[in-house]
Amino acid sequence: MSTGAELLRAHGLRVTRPRLAVLDILTDGGHLEVDEIAQQVRARLDSVSTQAVYDVLGALSRAGLARRIEPAGSPARYEARVGDNHHHIVCRGCGAIADVDCSVGRRPCLTPSETHGFDLDEAEITFWGLCPACRTRREADRSGPSLSPTWHEPDRA
Repeated sequence: MSTGAELLRAHGLRVTRPRLAVLDILTDGGHLEVDEIAQQVRARLDSVSTQAVYDVLGALSRAGLARRIEPAGSPARYEARVGDNHHHIVCRGCGAIADVDCSVGRRPCLTPSETHGFDLDEAEITFWGLCPACRTRREADRSGPSLSPTWHEPDRA
């Protein structure tokens, strides 16, 4: 398994402490917002600006070491799982995101009814629904008064 420094060099990037920290944080998993990444980087390094984190994420994304996802109505999030054409499922209640493997197993997973002459090589799909915790909370709110916060159906524009 390659170290962060080896990965950066192999993708033509200079090795810096902020790049190593961001790459390490993304490799730990999840779908993180820039503010979450910046907070974790600051816990590891003395000081780093939010703009520096944006710059690092841009460089890592362009190099193919990070993936930017932006579900509708949500801020951009970043992950280290790249190159496998996986998709995402997003909870309409709390915004949690989970990975969903390619539905067919080969790229581009789905064939559109019209390609408009494009050579397709990838599909990016976002599934929407309710996670188990939000579904339970909604069902509890519908069954009567409780101490849990009131469930509000999200707006569907």
